[in-house]
Amino acid sequence: MSKVDLHLHSTASDGRFSPEAIVRKAAELGLSVIALADHDSVDGIVPALEAAKKFPQLKMIPAVEVSTDVPSGEVHVLGYFIDYTSQELAGALAKFRNSRERRAQGMVVKLADLGIHIDWQRVREIAGDGTIARPHVALAMLEKGYITSIREAFDKYIARDGPAYVEREKLTPVEAVALVVRTDGLPVMAHPLTVADPEAMIIELKAAGLVGIEAYYAGYTIDEISRLASLADRHGLIATGGSDYHGLGDIGETMIGGVDVPMASAERLIALAERRALKAVKP
Repeated sequence: MSKVDLHLHSTASDGRFSPEAIVRKAAELGLSVIALADHDSVDGIVPALEAAKKFPQLKMIPAVEVSTDVPSGEVHVLGYFIDYTSQELAGALAKFRNSRERRAQGMVVKLADLGIHIDWQRVREIAGDGTIARPHVALAMLEKGYITSIREAFDKYIARDGPAYVEREKLTPVEAVALVVRTDGLPVMAHPLTVADPEAMIIELKAAGLVGIEAYYAGYTIDEISRLASLADRHGLIATGGSDYHGLGDIGETMIGGVDVPMASAERLIALAERRALKAVKP
């Protein structure tokens, strides 16, 4: 069990547990540093920070995960120590959330054309107050018995090349990094192996302000982690990591603290935030 998990999701986006519950679970598991990084939402940060006050041994880093648009593959940018009170950030994230909802509605329509009939209102109920995302569509499919796991929904229907996939409005990776920098955050490239040439993307994003890459990630092999950690070192970046925990209970999901992230990764990230005197370092 790792003491560090820098990639967690809550009901503020597509996770199944509230921000408070995520913090409590992490504390009960003995973690020392976590980051709540919901998709296109910072709504969970304040309740998570409040919950963390009950656990002085646990540091909670405010973060966000921003999806971006690339011709092939997928690039997500994590923003650590983001100024979650920024009006610019709030406006950009609201735009992305609205786009996610329209995308999910389109997926429901496409699924119906494939003979998979799920109710849009049920998808909204599953999402609750959080950002509507693909896992909510998948859960509605699972409830109706069309699939046997969340992974099956993605693999067969709603992944990028799937028959029910619908695009949504996104920034380019460089624009996402720039947004994080402008709103006092530290941008890190999430799960870098989702693009064909990670190094080329890393070089491009470092020029825009990238400070790290997620080398220690759920499902990555020892060789992949070693290669990414070396890549980070070669380009003067911090090798971060996390479980990408959503609490969906799906087969094979990595649990909180289930990825062996070195404490040094968190310490370097925190030290950089302190050197830059970022607003959210000591909320």
